[in-house]
Amino acid sequence: MAESTPADHERTQAEADVVSRHLPDGYTAEPTALSAEPSNASETSPDVTASSEPQDSLRLQGGDIHREIFKIGARAKLGQRSATFAHPTVRTSSTFHPPNHITASDQLAPGGFRRHYVQQQQPRLNAVTAPVTRNFVSFLALYGNFAGEDLAESEEASLATTEEEEEAQPTETRPLLGRRKSTRRPIKPGDAGTTKSFFTLLKAFIGTGIMFLPKAFKNGGILFSSITLITVSLLSCLSFHLLLLCRRRYGGGYGELGSAIGGPKLRSLILASITLSQIGFVCSGIIFVAENLRSFLNAVSPGPTVAIGTKALIAMQLILLIPLSLIRDISRLGPSAMLADIFIFIGLFYIWYYDISTLATSGMHPSVQLFNPRDFTLTIGSAIFTFEGIGLILPIQSSMKEPSKFPRLLYIVMVIITIIFTSVGALCYATFGYQTRVEIISNYPQTSKLVNAVQFLYSLAVLVGTPVQLFPATRIMETKIFGDGNSGKRSWSTKWKKNAFRTSISVLCGLISILGASDLDKFVALIGAFACVPLVYIYPAYLHYRGVARSPWVKAGDLVLCVIGLGAMIYSTVVTLLTWIQG
Repeated sequence: MAESTPADHERTQAEADVVSRHLPDGYTAEPTALSAEPSNASETSPDVTASSEPQDSLRLQGGDIHREIFKIGARAKLGQRSATFAHPTVRTSSTFHPPNHITASDQLAPGGFRRHYVQQQQPRLNAVTAPVTRNFVSFLALYGNFAGEDLAESEEASLATTEEEEEAQPTETRPLLGRRKSTRRPIKPGDAGTTKSFFTLLKAFIGTGIMFLPKAFKNGGILFSSITLITVSLLSCLSFHLLLLCRRRYGGGYGELGSAIGGPKLRSLILASITLSQIGFVCSGIIFVAENLRSFLNAVSPGPTVAIGTKALIAMQLILLIPLSLIRDISRLGPSAMLADIFIFIGLFYIWYYDISTLATSGMHPSVQLFNPRDFTLTIGSAIFTFEGIGLILPIQSSMKEPSKFPRLLYIVMVIITIIFTSVGALCYATFGYQTRVEIISNYPQTSKLVNAVQFLYSLAVLVGTPVQLFPATRIMETKIFGDGNSGKRSWSTKWKKNAFRTSISVLCGLISILGASDLDKFVALIGAFACVPLVYIYPAYLHYRGVARSPWVKAGDLVLCVIGLGAMIYSTVVTLLTWIQG
């Protein structure tokens, strides 16, 4: 009889782990299990708590029917013969093993013959009647596990070799070749429909950046800023398209595409840009909340002004940000993110209502310019900052039930958000003119209770959404420093080192926010120019040039986009810094 290979033993153990989660505790199909009948013949359910020894599964009701399921776990516990001998694998001809052949072990599995028949009839099945999984164990694995994103905390003991296995003393039955360590998580098939993905994309792009557009329109002029937004939108669509083409050929996430096409250094560069941009988003959000809360307190306080300054309000936000940054599972931040989205849309509806009604009665503010030659470069960085949603493109596509429909859906969403962004920036600037502020809600009547409520809710929305934006940056740096498999569940020392690291990142964001609080619009433009331009325009074009493009004209187009992105990054960054320094 052929010996089992280490790969077969690993597969058997994995199946046993899946099945064991769905079976009652204290019962097994091992030969050493207690099989004595219960003392009371009238008992229908034996008491497994009375004995610490495992009971025979035949004592369960219908034990002979589900016996084969318990044997899956029992076979995994049988000793594996040491992998001492190396011999060539006997090649078998397809004449003896046709494509629809199943092994004897598969036939012995529950429902094996029926499943074999269904697989033989597979060509006759359509997308509705085709089975989701190939066998009983695969179904349990799909039903019982939840697959997180690539940046999720990999702390499950089943994802890597346990410490007990690593420290176990060698015995006669221990394989010489240990099980391969793996930190890969199972990939959950996408189940999101088109409608759900549409609103997810909409929420991914509409965030805090939209509130900085009115001041960006003041910096560039209403005509130049509108043209800039439309141009940035078209270039972003092109970059998204190039990235999706790379994903179609190579698969994986943004960083994995960089590793597959450009090597580990490009992957590190992409992850560094993502980290820098997310920290920039967090810092700009902290400053925005502090400025809005200061205006809100000045409006509702009985005295003339409030003694609390912007720097103090930034420090107070860390009281909430630090505990939330310690959360390992990003799904637990979902309610706060949803609450933030609701408050943001409430603020947008009020802005549209007030601006349109004011323009209808009073007309456009006389100080509105078509082009502002002094500060127009700040508009470019702010526009790119607003459209930077490339980090969520690939995860949303993976979550769809029909990923082939994603490109068309993405272009529709880009048209909608371009209209929304342009309308908010143009309407606010046309309403307030040169008086347009960075915290645009402060321009509205501060004596109105509705304005005060919108101002407070919008500040709260940005505040509770900050930990979600900080999470990717924290996990990228944490994985780089501590490693992906170094789990805090196994070591209290590692856990508290990670907690101290996350706390220091939050404090660092607070310090950066204090330094950039004096000129928020310039800070936003700097983040957009230096951190977001490479992610949106340079990296996708370079990946497409190296990995997908074959035609000389296509490669030339990729190089042109890279040059445009590089030039925009250098020019906007230098000019923004000079403008900031000159005051």
